[in-house]
Amino acid sequence: MVSESMEKIITDEDFLPLIQDASSGFFKIYNYLISDSGEFTKRFYSHLMTETDHFEMFLDDHGARQNKRWIFFAELVASIRNFATVAFQLKHLMDRYPDYNIDEPEDESAEFTTETNNTLSFLNDSIRSLFNAVASEAVSLKIAILESKIDKDEFKEITVRKHLPTDAEEEKVKNEEERILELSRKYRKVAKIFREENLGRKRNINELIELIPSKIDEKKAQKIKNMIHSTQSDYDTYVKNTPVEKTNENLKRLRGHISLPLHLMEMVRWLSHFYERHENQIRKGTAKEKIAAIVDKNILLDRIVNFSLFYSDRYLQKGNAIAEQILTAYVKNIQYELPIPHPLGFHARPATYISMIVNEHGTDVSLIVDGHRYNAKSVLSIMEAGGLIADKGLKMVIFEGDKRVLEDIKILSNYNYCEECDIPRELNYVRILRNIA
Repeated sequence: MVSESMEKIITDEDFLPLIQDASSGFFKIYNYLISDSGEFTKRFYSHLMTETDHFEMFLDDHGARQNKRWIFFAELVASIRNFATVAFQLKHLMDRYPDYNIDEPEDESAEFTTETNNTLSFLNDSIRSLFNAVASEAVSLKIAILESKIDKDEFKEITVRKHLPTDAEEEKVKNEEERILELSRKYRKVAKIFREENLGRKRNINELIELIPSKIDEKKAQKIKNMIHSTQSDYDTYVKNTPVEKTNENLKRLRGHISLPLHLMEMVRWLSHFYERHENQIRKGTAKEKIAAIVDKNILLDRIVNFSLFYSDRYLQKGNAIAEQILTAYVKNIQYELPIPHPLGFHARPATYISMIVNEHGTDVSLIVDGHRYNAKSVLSIMEAGGLIADKGLKMVIFEGDKRVLEDIKILSNYNYCEECDIPRELNYVRILRNIA
């Protein structure tokens, strides 16, 4: 028996009444925006996301993006959905910002608020421009835009500063200390990516073009976002609403420093998606070129890098310091007695390698010499200890800290702190840190 294809080719005449009906809700939003009452609120963005998502699915189901007559219209709808999603993320972030326990200086908070509002203005202007373009294209495609619009009262901003009592039963979690240590280490891995790849540096327009998509693109943004989201999931599963969260303020602060970069990296993902799909330097085509002319590429790149990535890095590094405090509070310190470097003692090179190891792990480690404690995170402090070691003629010293860190310092000492050889394979991260320093 020969099967019959379920797909049917339809003419523009057949398609027009279908899209006329499917677009009615979409163009009600357009009429709302061009009216005097049009206002961008979080509820508006949410409605716009839902409506454009349904409309885009309708267009995709009918192959609009594979049809030369309808491709530009379909790409415009997809672009509006893209910018609505980013704007919703940013608006949500600002609504929750006071609850994130960021505790930053007033000037930094004011700067972030200003930059956020500037970014929202760009997103709103882009949504308006894309809507104007899609309305113009609709006329050329013979889609009638009816005069009805959505009611402005549906999207009134509701500011919620009241909440129910926080009296949910606290839940006990097995091995909570190990869970806390693990999520703190996972968080530090994300912060490390930003540091090592210098993703948080502000850049001029020429550098922006070189950065995206060669160094950061939609795929990489998604990977980083997933890493942050995994940390958030661990927190909400093992820490939230537990007795330890209630008694440790740093844990609550860390949660806010997870949420902020999570939303910002979601923005990077969506804006990178738009840039890679619709900017004419990456993808050629008439529809792409038309959309590239609607949205200012320079501002788009600036907001990806000099806003979203810049502030992701800022709050990740602030959170990294909190994670290190948490790690130090929960690790169980032990002591190792280790030999000093031969023949020169703790001069700059071995001190630097030890400092790299300790800073990589994030917990505090002390170098104990004749009862005096020196900070093993600091090269200068280790070298200062080296002077006392030389004066005393000591051959062995005590390191005190987390076993994971001390094990790596022990490996280093087994190779005489790499005075005559290269860094061993077990400490490959130290080699990487040395090469990028």
